[in-house]
Amino acid sequence: MRPFDGRRILLGVTGGIASYKTVMLARLLAQAGAHVDVVMTRGALEFVGAITFEAVTGRRTYSEIFGPGNALDHIRLAKEAELFVVAPATADFMARAAHGLADDLLTASLLANTSPVLIVPAMNDRMWANSQTQKNVAHLRELGYEVIDPDVGPLAVGEGSGPGRMPEPDVIFSLIARRLEGQSTLSGRKIVVTAGATREPIDPVRFISNHSSGRMGVAIAESARRRGAEVTLVAGHLEVPAPVGVRRVDASTVDEMRNAVAYALSEADVLIMAAAPADFRPSGSRNQKIKKDGGFSSIELTPTEDILTSTAASRKDKAVIVGFALETEDLAKNAKLKLEKKNLDLIVANDATQDGAGFRVPTNRVTLITRDGQTEEIPLMQKTEVAEIILDKVEQLLNGRAG
Repeated sequence: MRPFDGRRILLGVTGGIASYKTVMLARLLAQAGAHVDVVMTRGALEFVGAITFEAVTGRRTYSEIFGPGNALDHIRLAKEAELFVVAPATADFMARAAHGLADDLLTASLLANTSPVLIVPAMNDRMWANSQTQKNVAHLRELGYEVIDPDVGPLAVGEGSGPGRMPEPDVIFSLIARRLEGQSTLSGRKIVVTAGATREPIDPVRFISNHSSGRMGVAIAESARRRGAEVTLVAGHLEVPAPVGVRRVDASTVDEMRNAVAYALSEADVLIMAAAPADFRPSGSRNQKIKKDGGFSSIELTPTEDILTSTAASRKDKAVIVGFALETEDLAKNAKLKLEKKNLDLIVANDATQDGAGFRVPTNRVTLITRDGQTEEIPLMQKTEVAEIILDKVEQLLNGRAG
């Protein structure tokens, strides 16, 4: 999984109760393809066993600076690391790191390290608020280490809630991904992505919709966020979680989605319309539930407003506009007609009749068609991989109009 595949991450674990979360973080990193070397302090070993990390990473866990064969572990581990992460980072660890101590394997590795450092504090809220801790945090940041602020939430039993809680593993995973990705054309760009299905009400309990799960749009939003973009996700009904770190705007109906897109579009450098808004809605939604025994023989439908066409006037100059075309026949012909009619820079076309493509599956097979007629057929692959290819193409389009 981009950008983790084959990347070397040195993961430091210090002695806090939040270290149980770090096991899941290590697992996520390893599953994404990273080589994760875990260095545990003696305090960390009181909370989680070294064998637990070895089980989820498939690699040896380190903890001792002294002993046979350990003499240069701190140099080797630091030299191989592309990113040094400490999670959780206790107040004690940050105090020692801020003063340049090297009295265990973790702090010695930190002094030998030249790669970027991400420190994730976790402690009681009073310890976090202590002036000495804050001075240490400030000094670590002056040294060039990135120290994120802890979350506000429930602390240890009996300690209530406050700032000091370690963020959840998926949040830290997202932070790490963004740092491994590095600079890209999308860094700092404002991107609007739509995802999921709209629901057009028949009455207060029934609606017309489609089978879209939102997987494709969510994958695109996640990738764009990781590449450094400021992402607004306009979300219809989703069957998958929204990615961490994006601004989510919920839009149940076509009208709501259109208004949300129009509002965000004036500042957007890119719009990727991956949602599946309904093409039709009931011409008159009932205010009360239609009774079964009352019956009705038909539902009169009326076309919905096309979002890409109706918001065209709100587009920012030189913005890249991407649409999707899900077809059951004449794929290329119908996709090209949509591209021209809706004034798009790129259209992503896929055939709903093909196995493994379309709605409610984790894979897709698409054809990319640009305004100048270039066509690229993408074989069946995971939607997360398709998202990367789409955004690579978006970066090319942005670079092409940079002047």
